Amino acid sequence: MPGGGFAKLPGGSVIVALSLPRPQGEEYGPGPRVRVLVHAANRQRALTRLRNLGLRAVYLRGNTEPPTPDEITAVLHHPDGLVWRATLDDDTESWHPIAALLRSAEHV
Repeated sequence: MPGGGFAKLPGGSVIVALSLPRPQGEEYGPGPRVRVLVHAANRQRALTRLRNLGLRAVYLRGNTEPPTPDEITAVLHHPDGLVWRATLDDDTESWHPIAALLRSAEHV
């Protein structure tokens, strides 16, 4: 079961963090999962943003793996407010724009 969680920011918006299966054809890093971070007005809008990008079976059940302070900073500093990273345990890996993840899945 994918882990995930959220953090509510002082302004009322939220950061949703999800560990999702890696799309087929993914070329970035080892492992079967990626960590995706979404900044949105609320949890439902965050999930809708991902579903609109083609990640249809995305659900947030509970708050078992909320975003860390470093993850919150990363997504807040990205213009799209939507980033991912392949190596979940490696804090030295850069965060990537979501377009890079979706592009690699299209090349299958």
